[in-house]
Amino acid sequence: MPSDASTWSLHSQLKKDTIDIGDLPLCKVLVIKDAHYPWLLLVPRRAGAVEIIDLDDVEQAQLMTEISRVSRALKEITKCDKLNVAALGNLVPQLHVHVIARRTSDAAWPRPVWGVMPPLAHDAEEVQSFINALRRKIWLG
Repeated sequence: MPSDASTWSLHSQLKKDTIDIGDLPLCKVLVIKDAHYPWLLLVPRRAGAVEIIDLDDVEQAQLMTEISRVSRALKEITKCDKLNVAALGNLVPQLHVHVIARRTSDAAWPRPVWGVMPPLAHDAEEVQSFINALRRKIWLG
């Protein structure tokens, strides 16, 4: 790992809005605190990374591998109609990739999820079950 990984820390807004579920080789994997959507974030643990192009070629390939791995797991667990994958970062500059399971019946469909509904708190038991299923699929599957 490049030395900048040791100086990396999670942006305070992301820390506030998420539940940490663990680390893949490059990215921290987080669940967004909004029960309206099964919504994950992948955050490369690289200090100063704002854009995907801020990662070197090997890290960019690793990011795509991790996005695919998480996306497959999320789709399998949720049986969603569509996956939304995006690296926007307009409000939080730290590089992060959204992986959101969408259903044609969800509150925002077919629009993007941002700002449509106020976040809905997760049921503690349901979110723990979801996290356990993800951990099995992503790391042990």
